[in-house]
Amino acid sequence: MNNGAFASKQQFEKLYVDHHRWLCSLLRRRLGNSADAADLAHDIYLNLIKKGCVPSIENSRCHLTQIAKGMVIDLYRRRHREACHLESLMQQAEPLVPSEEVRALATEALVQIDDALHAKPPKAREALLLCKLHGMGHRDIAAELKVSVSSVEKYIAAGLRACHPFASTTGP
Repeated sequence: MNNGAFASKQQFEKLYVDHHRWLCSLLRRRLGNSADAADLAHDIYLNLIKKGCVPSIENSRCHLTQIAKGMVIDLYRRRHREACHLESLMQQAEPLVPSEEVRALATEALVQIDDALHAKPPKAREALLLCKLHGMGHRDIAAELKVSVSSVEKYIAAGLRACHPFASTTGP
């Protein structure tokens, strides 16, 4: 190292210019791809900048090689941990899927709700759908349907009453 003294910008630039291509080539051979090699080379230089020191000219490649070896090992360890974590996630129980019976009951209830809503006036059906499916507020629905807010409230109440008998059959 530079005898404990902090390195100048010119020393970092010289280290980078003199050894960057060689370091990337070394890392590319070890990692098998240039993207990871470029990332690690970048990290190595950032590490040196943070420390504020550069190796002496005669030890530059040896020092960079040692740092590179450690970072390659760290990269492989991190990837191994990630792979193990993903594998454990894949082995966890799959989310509960409703049985065929439950799906059939839900489908039947939805058909009944659809029929009940189609028995209502179009504005009542549309007001309920805008509220429940699109999350619109009563004022926005009133503006959309060109009716009063109180009419929207009545339409939604009528739609909910029409759907109420079927709501209990959709649960698990």
